[in-house]
Amino acid sequence: MIESTPILMAVDLQKSFRVSSTLHSNRLLRAVDGVSLQLMTGETLGIAGESGCGKSTLAKIAAGIMTPDSGELFYKGELLSKLGKSEWKNFRVNTQMIFQDPFSSLNPRMKIGDSISEPLKIAGASLTQQQIELRRIMDAVGLSANTADRFPDEFSGGQRQRIVIARALIASPEIVIADEPVSSLDISIQAQIINLLMQMKKDFALSMIFISHNLMVLRHICDRIIIMYLGAIVEVGRAEDILNSCKHPYTEALIAAIPGLQTNNLNSNKQLKGDLPTTNSVTSGCRFHPRCPYTMDKCRNEIPLLTESKTGHAVACHLSCI
Repeated sequence: MIESTPILMAVDLQKSFRVSSTLHSNRLLRAVDGVSLQLMTGETLGIAGESGCGKSTLAKIAAGIMTPDSGELFYKGELLSKLGKSEWKNFRVNTQMIFQDPFSSLNPRMKIGDSISEPLKIAGASLTQQQIELRRIMDAVGLSANTADRFPDEFSGGQRQRIVIARALIASPEIVIADEPVSSLDISIQAQIINLLMQMKKDFALSMIFISHNLMVLRHICDRIIIMYLGAIVEVGRAEDILNSCKHPYTEALIAAIPGLQTNNLNSNKQLKGDLPTTNSVTSGCRFHPRCPYTMDKCRNEIPLLTESKTGHAVACHLSCI
């Protein structure tokens, strides 16, 4: 059941990084550029876009792992930057993240039982309580308690992702942010992990942000989907609306690139040409206009606002106003 209360809300988040290269000295890269979003209680919110569009940076900001340059993040209506030490600890316990590569996010020298129960240890749980919860959560994610004394390199990729999921869930969080949790896994294992996450969301009454470049995965598990391009949101709506009646040319191109999915007369002619540019390569107007097949003069000169319809479907595109 999705409640009409945001458990997590972001307002105008900005995050930039200084990068150096042979061509540009100390160039400023805008990874997240004015992003606002709401995660409703009990909702699964998907975030999609090409690699480099800012999805992972946004995820780390939402999880409290990274601090934005500007903008605000609210947890249950409370401004995150104003939380006291105990309230901040409560937020971090209740907001857990699942990373893309399960092997690199596990300590190779730590037994998996210790890795999974570490959040409880940090929270001050007794050793007895840690052992009880460890057995419970390992069983919930399909791991044998007898493997608790093994090390990460003794497990397959799918099993390691189950370990990471168990570690995220052991402290009974309210929010889970999954950043491309199946992209590093074999195709045969991906469906198992997706189904596990869906079951865990139901069993633990989670609110979830699920990041993926795969729109078909997001269509299957999400209530709403956000489409990002060059650090900004260009479209957001219900999952079925995004896939069946998208409003932005970039979303249209992403859907056209899905093998075997040809809806609303989308075809290969709609697919994107070239790689995702940097935020510095577009100096004015719509950031998508250099790759857009529908570009008008207005697109080159005026930035389109993210405008929401009565149904909650929002799009940042001048074409939507015609």
